Amino acid sequence: MAADEAFDALADPVRREILTLLAQHDECSAGELSDRINRVGRTAVSSHLRVLRTAGLIAERRNGRFRYYSVDATGPAQDVIQLLQELFQGSLDAAKAAVESGAADPDGSIRRAM
Repeated sequence: MAADEAFDALADPVRREILTLLAQHDECSAGELSDRINRVGRTAVSSHLRVLRTAGLIAERRNGRFRYYSVDATGPAQDVIQLLQELFQGSLDAAKAAVESGAADPDGSIRRAM
């Protein structure tokens, strides 16, 4: 499943930072990303970009000798987003049902039946 590879790629904090930067700036060159990420060097950023691209989370555009990266919201990324939405929506629906049925305490926590 492509989503499995995407979740594996998202497990690394540097890759999540790269995705955050790309989401904020739409498109960045590899050099721009390396300049903004201080935890690792240029070679490591390139390796992380390769993992993200292989997982289908980012797209690469070449212009001469430069490579530009952006978030790829299709394919595996869309599968990850849909799965997370379903998980969170299920939790929100359960919390709403608990509140409506009176199974929630005043502080919002859900009481468990004994």
